[in-house]
Amino acid sequence: MANNPGDGTGALEKAIDVLDAIGLRPGGLSHMEISAAVGLPRTTTYRLLATLVLRGLVRHDPVKKVYCLGSRCLDFAKQVYTMPELVMAAGDELRELRDLTNETAYVGALEGSNIVSLERFDGGHSLRSNTAVGFRKSVYATSQGKAVLAAMDGTSRDAVMKNVSMRKFTPMTLSDRRALSTELQAIRMRGYAIDDEEIVSGVRCVGAAVIDQDGVVRGAISVAGPAFRLSRTRLELLGPQIAESARYIGSRLSPLKTLPADGCRVAEASTMALYGASPRWCTRRNRLVWIDALGPTLRTYHPGGSEEILHLEQPVTGMLPRQDHLLLTHQNGALRVDDHGVHPHWEWRNLEIVSLEAGEGEDIWVAVESVNGALIGQLDAGGNFKVAWSIPEPVTCIRWNSWNKQLYATAPESGAIFILRPGVSSLKRLASVPKASGSITALEFDNEGGLWAALRDGWNVIHLREDGSCDRSVALPVPYPTGLCLGGENLDRLFITTARHPVPLETLKRAPLSGHLFELNV
Repeated sequence: MANNPGDGTGALEKAIDVLDAIGLRPGGLSHMEISAAVGLPRTTTYRLLATLVLRGLVRHDPVKKVYCLGSRCLDFAKQVYTMPELVMAAGDELRELRDLTNETAYVGALEGSNIVSLERFDGGHSLRSNTAVGFRKSVYATSQGKAVLAAMDGTSRDAVMKNVSMRKFTPMTLSDRRALSTELQAIRMRGYAIDDEEIVSGVRCVGAAVIDQDGVVRGAISVAGPAFRLSRTRLELLGPQIAESARYIGSRLSPLKTLPADGCRVAEASTMALYGASPRWCTRRNRLVWIDALGPTLRTYHPGGSEEILHLEQPVTGMLPRQDHLLLTHQNGALRVDDHGVHPHWEWRNLEIVSLEAGEGEDIWVAVESVNGALIGQLDAGGNFKVAWSIPEPVTCIRWNSWNKQLYATAPESGAIFILRPGVSSLKRLASVPKASGSITALEFDNEGGLWAALRDGWNVIHLREDGSCDRSVALPVPYPTGLCLGGENLDRLFITTARHPVPLETLKRAPLSGHLFELNV
């Protein structure tokens, strides 16, 4: 029997195609135009549109009989990036540029080889530039993108452009790398970039890079409108003003604190794990407890050294200290480890625990794999699982925040950090980390409400403020951090477990410390 075209992941891809098609036409598209644009039967298109309208992602205009992007797309886009500081700092300047020109002003940031629109201030004309917030454009064909490329150092710019195929979007698009290089030199000299109908025919824009006090390129701003109103002469007059606005925005941004790789040191040179995980600080015994999940072993670390205290018979999926024992989970159940030895604690089937965490009192929160992503809930005294939330993508880590009594979960596919409030079924997104930065594998809260996050394949650990903005980055000499824990006598040291097993052999040659336990004074 043929699959229903509205079912499964194929339907998801088609729905995204529909959203992309609508996003390219700010004035909206009719049912027939959407069907033709995405190459789908009208009945399939109708079913997809009905669902998207119901969920608020698409809005139907009954007067014009067209479909436009819905308000929920804007809600999603505003929560997508860990850059609210950039948007906030740019707000006043973009409003002034909008009022000065009566054209639409934008702020965006680099993700991979694309510029993503983070915020938009609409001009006053009925016919105006109207790119959706969250929409991606190729970096080499936009004023924002070219401004960012021109402001970057050569190594970073080459890394961005390495796998870019410079196709033509319009007859005006630069598709020759030497010509682009020449233009970037001119942009560096004058301080602003121009998009002369290079991404969309009939639309011009002028933009400048936003650079913070430490010289880090944080994004770009621009003004865009129809080519018949924004002549080349007018763009060149606007350029210096936009460059000055970008400089002012950059001066208002807090520098992104970055520590070099040697600021994070190996805690114990003789200790290495296949897959270090679940670091927990034991205040009573003044030591760190952690596991090699694949070893599998239970280990401790303290200022005087480290030791393996227990060898296990099968891989471990998690470890949690309790009042008088340790709880270790594995594929078929849980073990209790205390002063008297190791004892079977719970048994279960078809419960793939990926992370567990202590809540209030005796509460134990767990995240488990599911067919559609992940389920998060609690284990009762008998080890029975009660679902509280369903997340439509895999989860790698959950962490309890004792300050605000909320649970946090990481979803690496989207880069999201979700906030889960007990008793409330809906999810709130704190922030998302762009895929180019790495996949989130672990979280840890500090005493000031901030949040540390470990990034697999990002070779670093970042610190987020309470609002989700990133204010610190710590470089690591290894690609795969797996767990985070604040410890030490004053809880002023960040311990980082790392993995060796998933790292490709070629990468291991450049990261021989993979699998070691690291520590950092914070």
